[in-house]
Amino acid sequence: MGHDGRVTAPLDGIRVLDFTRVLSGPHCTRMLADLGADVIKVEPPAGDLTRFANPRVNSLSTYFVQQNTGKRNISLDLNRPEAVELLLSLAERCDVLVENFRPGVMDRNGLGYEAVAARNPSLVYTSITGYGTTGPWVHRRAYAPVVGAETGLTRSQGDARGGHYVNDPHSHGDVYTSLEACSAILAALVQRGRTGRGQWIDVSMAQSLLYVNEHLHDALWDGEVDPGWIRSYQPGEYAVVTVANGETVVVSGHPAERGTFDRFATAMGRPDLLVDPRFADVESRLAHLDELHEIIAEYAAGVPDAHTFEEHFAEFELAVGVLRTAREICETDWAAARDVVVSVPDRGDGVVRVPNAPWRFSDAPEVGLHGIPKYRGEDNRAVLSELLGLDDATIDRLDADGVLSSRVPPTAR
Repeated sequence: MGHDGRVTAPLDGIRVLDFTRVLSGPHCTRMLADLGADVIKVEPPAGDLTRFANPRVNSLSTYFVQQNTGKRNISLDLNRPEAVELLLSLAERCDVLVENFRPGVMDRNGLGYEAVAARNPSLVYTSITGYGTTGPWVHRRAYAPVVGAETGLTRSQGDARGGHYVNDPHSHGDVYTSLEACSAILAALVQRGRTGRGQWIDVSMAQSLLYVNEHLHDALWDGEVDPGWIRSYQPGEYAVVTVANGETVVVSGHPAERGTFDRFATAMGRPDLLVDPRFADVESRLAHLDELHEIIAEYAAGVPDAHTFEEHFAEFELAVGVLRTAREICETDWAAARDVVVSVPDRGDGVVRVPNAPWRFSDAPEVGLHGIPKYRGEDNRAVLSELLGLDDATIDRLDADGVLSSRVPPTAR
């Protein structure tokens, strides 16, 4: 609770200056906003690239809405010295700064770590880049598909599909890095509480993808591997089968694994498999894995529906999930009970449905997505008057001189 006894969000009182765009940074700062921080998004006159994505409603792209709702928005021309001075002054009044430009861009704009820390040594300054701010790949351009290719993700996905290599439709390099950056920021805030000092956090997308790759230990292993065990679990070889009504299910657990094979055989009512020489041990089961998958598929085809399949396999400690679209799970009773999807005002007469935050805090019930999506520069006047004490005449001059910029439809004013 706050000092006045009211329930607050975990980051209530924390202010974030957000220079990020597209996805890796905006998702990080959306997390901070959902946790209660006052996030002030800074956009150049050209705007965040995702503002021009589709679908669109009332001059707002739903992609932008998902990652940026709950943030205040200001827009300045970083090429103008007066704009840089305003941003440095704002940084003095913030706890966190997050940026995901290429290395060197913030320095060239007079907003690098050294310049900002000189004004506010308690600031937690976070840089998200493709390959980090040091090393020989500093200046390489990096988006999620590029980093996925460089770090082995695209290769492993293609190898699992018989050598058909395509980009994954999901930007893992961005969203995983968002999570790592947010975790680091929270840790730095805790450390600042002990030392009173801020610091610079350097987060690499490529290193993040390697960090979350649960099989990297195996890729780096040069020793012998016991043939009696499944190497690094291999979830890509888990059973995916179709039941009688056409539903497809995934069973968690490698069917050739010690113990798990026995559960499969017993669940299917096939004790003969336990004495079949083809399936005598892990090594032989792996050698006949296609045949084992065919047996499981034949069994599944005789089960009436996914619910029956899951209920039965659960009796043998095997977890089962239904192959769904993202929209399908968002329309389940589970999603409704957990507030998985939240409706955000579309700045007109309708709403945009986007995912809610996944956390539930017993002592912070208001955590999660809140507020409305903002147009570029919509909060110029409110932020500059509130935090810097600028009067209307000064703000009007900055706007007329092109230091400030905005794109707010007349109907939203």
